[in-house]
Amino acid sequence: MSDQMTQAEIDALLNGTATMEAEPEPEPIEDPLSQDVKDIIGEVGNISMSQAATTLSTLLNRKVSITTPVVKGVTIKDIIDGSETPKVVTSIAFKEGLVGKNVLMIDVNDAIIIADLMMGNDGKDLEDKEFTELELSAVSEAMNQMIGSASTAMATMFDRRVDISPPDVNMWESADDAILAMPDQSEVVCTTSFKLSVEGLLESEIMQILPIDTVIEISEIMVGDEAEVLNGRDSVSVQKVEEPKQDVQPEKAAPKETESVSIQKPKFQDLPRNDTKGSPRNLDLIMDVPLDFSVVLGKSRKTIKDILSLSTGSVVELDKMTDEPLEIYVNGKLIAEGEVVVINESFGIRITNILSKEQRVRHLNQ
Repeated sequence: MSDQMTQAEIDALLNGTATMEAEPEPEPIEDPLSQDVKDIIGEVGNISMSQAATTLSTLLNRKVSITTPVVKGVTIKDIIDGSETPKVVTSIAFKEGLVGKNVLMIDVNDAIIIADLMMGNDGKDLEDKEFTELELSAVSEAMNQMIGSASTAMATMFDRRVDISPPDVNMWESADDAILAMPDQSEVVCTTSFKLSVEGLLESEIMQILPIDTVIEISEIMVGDEAEVLNGRDSVSVQKVEEPKQDVQPEKAAPKETESVSIQKPKFQDLPRNDTKGSPRNLDLIMDVPLDFSVVLGKSRKTIKDILSLSTGSVVELDKMTDEPLEIYVNGKLIAEGEVVVINESFGIRITNILSKEQRVRHLNQ
């Protein structure tokens, strides 16, 4: 039997190939956010998340860095379709200062490394590590600290108080979990993506999701003139509210260059001095102000793993020797040292070394 194809078979194959229609490529979705607004949100995200990365670095005791953010306006369906599961998702609501929510997303494998570092381990050899409630609690604390730092940075930028709710941390096992958590698939939101690097351990991506209402408010705060938030017919404009116009009196003619202006040094009435030498004026007026007086027995620094292993009867070693003097603080300022005594079945402190009166006054004024 010949293995050669007949001319009819060749013609049929060519004809069949020629009639095959290529699958149409999906049309790219136009980014609905205007470039001006993306620049604003990118700058706010860059500053706030840089502060969050610094906080995470302190928690993990490792260098943490993030890249310049990429800001996009997408639908929730786009986010779900483009996200690989499982994912750890942290959601917080703004209670004061801003409207809406702030959502952070990170891969579970990266969350396991962060949790392991939070517990005082080295974050290595975790390929088969299971993500349990313990890891979820550790990541919750890390995300809580990060979002708290980011909110503080935003409060400084906006010159207003920004208060957030406790974080709600969940794991998306599959796309179905994501759909249940974010049911409005057509809603347009703003995503800010960062490349997150933890020294020598992980290279990840963390995504911040803000609703359009929050984007509008941030743009309104940061922009002085009218700004278009969305492109196209359904654009939302952000416009600074103008203050009511006031009657303006005509300016007086400026003095001629040859005219001289006499400037006198202002005179103030001297405040009465306190009789105590070296004490500030009017110290008697604040003599009854209550202050917090505390004595520190000792301190110790522990990892989350150490804290979770504590139980009734556990003994925690402090950094003070039994014969060392104890530190005495007033309103958080160290002013003296002393030793423990017992007074009528209560603990007391006998001062053995104290700052001078002038030094104490300066400390309390700082």
